[in-house]
Amino acid sequence: MTGGSRGRARASGPDDERGDSPASERDPELPGADGRFTAEASRRALSAICAVAGLDATDAVALKLTVNSVYRLPRAGAVVRIATSAAMAHRIPKVVQVARWLQDEGVPAVRLLPDVPTPVTAAGSLATVWVDEGPGAPPAPTAAELGGALRRLHALAPPTPALPRWDPLDDVRRRMSDAEALPAADRAFLDELTGRVAAGLRTVRYRLPTSVIHGDAHLGNLVRRPDGQVVLCDFDSVSIGPAEWDLVPLAVGTARFGYPPGWHTQLAAAYGADVTRWDGWPVLRAVRELKLVTSVLPILASNPTAAAQFRVRLQSLRTGDETVRWRPYS
Repeated sequence: MTGGSRGRARASGPDDERGDSPASERDPELPGADGRFTAEASRRALSAICAVAGLDATDAVALKLTVNSVYRLPRAGAVVRIATSAAMAHRIPKVVQVARWLQDEGVPAVRLLPDVPTPVTAAGSLATVWVDEGPGAPPAPTAAELGGALRRLHALAPPTPALPRWDPLDDVRRRMSDAEALPAADRAFLDELTGRVAAGLRTVRYRLPTSVIHGDAHLGNLVRRPDGQVVLCDFDSVSIGPAEWDLVPLAVGTARFGYPPGWHTQLAAAYGADVTRWDGWPVLRAVRELKLVTSVLPILASNPTAAAQFRVRLQSLRTGDETVRWRPYS
């Protein structure tokens, strides 16, 4: 993986949209958790992985402990990304395939660390190891640059072997199956909501081509290297699917996270399509919001801060209140 545009690695799937909350609110190793993948358990996994991979974990810095655990290894020039849910580990071979394919295609993207076995398996955990691109050079990547990166990605011929078909609710269901400390009433509500969202998806008629899509295309998944080049990261959700899906995250971010409206406008102009002016937008918004709520289900007992934000997001879906502003999971 790599460092994020604001000094943090972008950790994984849709656990947050950008991660700009103050550092005092984003300490990934807060005490008080008692679940399966606490900060302490994550550190133990990191030590085992580094021992197997021959990496120096001295002074390792925790960048994110949510959907994945992400650590920067300053002495190794590497970033280690550890899957925190066994239900999601099936994505790792695809992530490796996509990273190698993008490198072969000359697409600016984060790179796997050479000469390290991929994935690394140790102490029951799976991890990938990436070249550390640094904390992210200024200025932060823009929505226009995201639009350009998506146009380039969507224009590529799909790789061989074939990527999976887009199934945006698969990870929702997998995470529900692996949820920690999820009350029965919340599970029942999420089951019912997932069914309604799935029914809505079956009614959508897409206008843009089917292509290789990033699947989680927000600004936090772009990094500016010290030489100024902007690169893509986080390949967990890459698949073959409707190009519209990659235009949804910034629009949802405006509605839920309070992004400046100009970001979505820039993306639409750079890409050449405004997803919010399409009749399928309300359905895809509902899909994205469901994914953003459920992404931390496997760590609810392990991360009290994420669990508290989960309750805020879930309540807003339960009441249908689209005015509630969400905060990044941390």
